[in-house]
Amino acid sequence: MEDIQTVIIGGGVVGLACAAVIARRGGTVAVLERNRKVGQETSSRNSGVIHAGLYYPTGSLKAALCMTGRERVYARCARDGVPHRACGKIVVATEPAELARLEAIHRQAVINGAREATLIDAAEVRRRVPAVRAIAGLWSPRTGIVDAHALIDSYRREAERLGAMVVLDQAVFQIARRTDGWQVAARTAAGAVTELRGTWLVNAAGLEASRIAALAGLDVAGLGLRQQPCKGDYFVLAPKHRDIAAHLVYPLPFHAGLGVHITFDLAGRVLAGPDAEYVDELRYDVDPAKAGAFGEAVRRYLPEVADADLTPGYAGIRPKLQGPADPFRDFVIEEASPHGAPGLINLIGIDSPGLTASEAIAERVDMLIAGR
Repeated sequence: MEDIQTVIIGGGVVGLACAAVIARRGGTVAVLERNRKVGQETSSRNSGVIHAGLYYPTGSLKAALCMTGRERVYARCARDGVPHRACGKIVVATEPAELARLEAIHRQAVINGAREATLIDAAEVRRRVPAVRAIAGLWSPRTGIVDAHALIDSYRREAERLGAMVVLDQAVFQIARRTDGWQVAARTAAGAVTELRGTWLVNAAGLEASRIAALAGLDVAGLGLRQQPCKGDYFVLAPKHRDIAAHLVYPLPFHAGLGVHITFDLAGRVLAGPDAEYVDELRYDVDPAKAGAFGEAVRRYLPEVADADLTPGYAGIRPKLQGPADPFRDFVIEEASPHGAPGLINLIGIDSPGLTASEAIAERVDMLIAGR
């Protein structure tokens, strides 16, 4: 049994960002991660995009923290040598009926503070990405890509340098409220049990965040905090398309996500994805039969991509609060005193732009702990 000032459950990008930011003020910090490596789930199974803050509703946490977070990420990448590229992206309209929506996204981007985003015509779209078929686009120069694993490692290195402990293979199975904080019990895969006492408990458990909140005594269903896993698959484009785009290319967003878009990693692979499929179990297979649907989606703006050019890549799962027919749901970042759980800070529904917003989310958590 050890006494810790702040116990963080979850060693993904947000949990480790919290550890780094909180450790800057001193005090003891411990991160419990159920996997044998950090950042193995949502944090690294995504497109690795540094989002510019174009889409999110006015006044939302997603809008505010994406804008702050993107600058924190770019600064961290420059400072710590995290591989990244500010490649920019184009959101395209492919038919006249989409123009009004594209213009609305531009207005929202400006409201959110992304004033560098500009509308461009078909000729300018073709100049930037000659293979794209579109009648107009929205150019976002502050969108980029980052090596997610290296970003996660940067947070971990900072946290550990400042004295935080990152403890792996620790699956939390019991949480108890104490008069002076929280008691947490975790078990290794071999069955060994670790117990920690903490004044503050930060629930940064990603896909497990609803379960952790329930273990801490919250009525997850009654409070609307039950996450709905949403799987997204990625396909890899054939090597002949390696130079098909110098910028990320996105269609107009839809209800559950940003649509099947073209992105690339720092090794030069070109990817199409993700789609959106709400699932009842966590699985990471990619069905090769989906190539036809992905090909159809991509050909709306890149007509030279054939179904045969797509091979299964990887899959990720988003911890969404928003169900298939639900309106927009924001990040939940809240201290749980109103729900009878003082000292518990829940981070629930941290889907996109969680990677981009990671350090800004951590700063918000630190403010709650410091009482600012």
